[in-house]
Amino acid sequence: MEAIKMTLSEKIEQELERDLQKAMEDKDFNLLVKRLKISKDLAKKNNTSLQDTCSELKNCSNCQGLFMCKNRVSGHVLYPNVDNDSIKFIYTPCKWQKMQDKALKEKEDSLNEIKIARMKDIDINDKNRLKVIKWLKEYYDNYEKVNTLKGLYLHGSFGSGKTFLIAALLNELEVKKNAQIEIVYFPELLRNMKEDFSLVEDKLRYLQTVDILLLDDIGAESVTVWGRDEILGTILQYRMNNKLSTFFTSNLTIEELEKHLALTKNSEDKVKARRIVERIKQLTDDLELVSVNRRK
Repeated sequence: MEAIKMTLSEKIEQELERDLQKAMEDKDFNLLVKRLKISKDLAKKNNTSLQDTCSELKNCSNCQGLFMCKNRVSGHVLYPNVDNDSIKFIYTPCKWQKMQDKALKEKEDSLNEIKIARMKDIDINDKNRLKVIKWLKEYYDNYEKVNTLKGLYLHGSFGSGKTFLIAALLNELEVKKNAQIEIVYFPELLRNMKEDFSLVEDKLRYLQTVDILLLDDIGAESVTVWGRDEILGTILQYRMNNKLSTFFTSNLTIEELEKHLALTKNSEDKVKARRIVERIKQLTDDLELVSVNRRK
């Protein structure tokens, strides 16, 4: 009986050895094992998980963003942590996930600043901002509770203070002229609506009718037909028809935004993207702000 057990044990060991040898023929797998500096015995015991890591790293090598992620956990790689004679496999965020997490953290920090921004806080020493500041001052001076003033499509370099400038104006109008305002980070709005469709109808009606609306960072979202046509298009159509002030910030020019919204780039999507952009043009003046990154 003992001899049979030994034979089975040896057979399993031979299979593990054979599987490892086959896996080592893959140069990426071979490099991974060498980089981890693990023993042959440890590699044999964790062969399957190591191959999973290798496969996920290959997926990452040609990935251009989270929207392309093919790994089991989006934005993460199953990566081995070696601890003496054992390996623990942990889902580690990839560079795209880290970039998104960093951007969201920066956005959260900036939103806290934006909530209390007022026009007195605007830095007027940056000459690149003067044209925008003049526009904001004129809007404030001409604002009435029931107004048909055009909003602003403010585009330009990352971190140049686009959102802060418009938020300062809107907060001032809320405090001094009792304006009803709403500042919405557009990519997050779409995510929240997707996660809970029960929110869509009420949220949509509110965004259609609020006195002054800022759609922040438009063009940073992952474009879908639903988000573009059912959400953005519906909001803009109502606000255009009722001449309600609407503001936008973006890192994209209006022409770049149109290409972004075209989605599949077929003729139908191009027409729908152009329709969205025409609504934005009807609702806003177009200004550019290129300045230093104030988030550094």
